[in-house]
Amino acid sequence: MENQSQVTEFILLGLTQNPGVQKIIFFVFLMLYLATLGGNLLIIVTITSSPSLFASPMYFFLAFLSVLDACFSSVYVPKLLVDSFFEKKTISFEGCMTQVFAEHFFGAAEMIVLTAMAYDRYVAICKPLHYVTIMSRRICLLLAGVAWAGGFLHSIIQMFFILPLPFCGPNVINHFLCDLYPLLELACTDTHELGFMMIANSGFICILIFFLLLVSYGVILYTLRIYSTEGRRKALSTCSSHITVVLMLFIPCIFEYARPPITFSFDKMVQIFYTILTPFLNPFIYTFRNMEMKNAMRTVWKLIVNIKLLFCHIFCSSPKSCVF
Repeated sequence: MENQSQVTEFILLGLTQNPGVQKIIFFVFLMLYLATLGGNLLIIVTITSSPSLFASPMYFFLAFLSVLDACFSSVYVPKLLVDSFFEKKTISFEGCMTQVFAEHFFGAAEMIVLTAMAYDRYVAICKPLHYVTIMSRRICLLLAGVAWAGGFLHSIIQMFFILPLPFCGPNVINHFLCDLYPLLELACTDTHELGFMMIANSGFICILIFFLLLVSYGVILYTLRIYSTEGRRKALSTCSSHITVVLMLFIPCIFEYARPPITFSFDKMVQIFYTILTPFLNPFIYTFRNMEMKNAMRTVWKLIVNIKLLFCHIFCSSPKSCVF
């Protein structure tokens, strides 16, 4: 695949050209990004430091999802924060292609993990007597490997489409990121057929996985009829969190990639939602009504406080003089 592009960099118009608004954007998205990293890191630390949680397939996949969320948000937010200081926002050709690859890599892997989490809930509710046998640690690791491999394969296919395209100008992208459809509009060739091939690779996969998830949760809800009121309440609490996360990721992705390859002015808001807000909200959604996670987080927090007090006792003359 020899690239014939004459463009060495792209100019991103960002979210706004107003310097005052850019400062607000920097502050808001910095807070969101730090909260995203902190929340997902807290979930990872809580689960990996609790043997009972880490041994559970549900929490194993939740920790994996938190890793992907932290990586997914890091694809765009650091660049967006840096760009808010500059009037002219540029990204190299290589950096642009890296963004496209990373977004689809982590996005596809996250969709596969959400599918694995739905399968875990299906087995736990519909086949409880066989749960330990079916959802063994070996199967969990295999599904995690499938997520990485599936994300990589999906991204490689996208790059196979986009890299050979010639870009000879203009090089202005009316967006805060590099993505497939904005790049197709800049290519110096007919991309009509290529656009529909990308729809097949991204949009169709989103719709197919989303449909399978809906079917699986339909079966789960049907099976819950035979559960006790308390068992039904606990199962619905876990499933409702997962369904919320699925809807927040899949609906925007279907809107973005399962349509004709054209861009709209509100695409920026849609992509902010699923690339920045969804990774930020996921930790809250999964822990808000989950008592096991809350109790484990309290244990981790007490451990952190005890370690801090120990350091204060060793290195400070008095606890009041300790500043870390």
